[in-house]
Amino acid sequence: MLNHIMVGSGDIEKSKTFYNAVLGVLGAGEPMAHVNDTGQTRLFYTHDGSTFSVSEPINGKPVQASNGSTIGFVCNSPEQVQELHDVAVANGGTSIEDPPGLREGSMGPMYLCYFTDPDGHKICGLHRPA
Repeated sequence: MLNHIMVGSGDIEKSKTFYNAVLGVLGAGEPMAHVNDTGQTRLFYTHDGSTFSVSEPINGKPVQASNGSTIGFVCNSPEQVQELHDVAVANGGTSIEDPPGLREGSMGPMYLCYFTDPDGHKICGLHRPA
């Protein structure tokens, strides 16, 4: 259903360092860097048929995180959920909500972690046990 997700960055090199580490936990490699026709740098991380992108804002205004938005990444184990969280925090992310772990709810059991990236975008790591 989705082709890609793109978030803004106020410091593209800081974002690259952060997302190289965080997405590396999931198996993504170095991003393809591209400078568009109006001079903004964009990073494209492709992995398992999905693309996650980070871009300097085209309109030249400051980056704003979207209130109510969450970007969720699939993890293959509870341990990977924890590692994703820990790597994010070690690289400039901020842990938010409850600590990483099992949540029981109406949608069934899930291992979750939540953090924000250096620009304030809310990120989730999620693993659904079999």
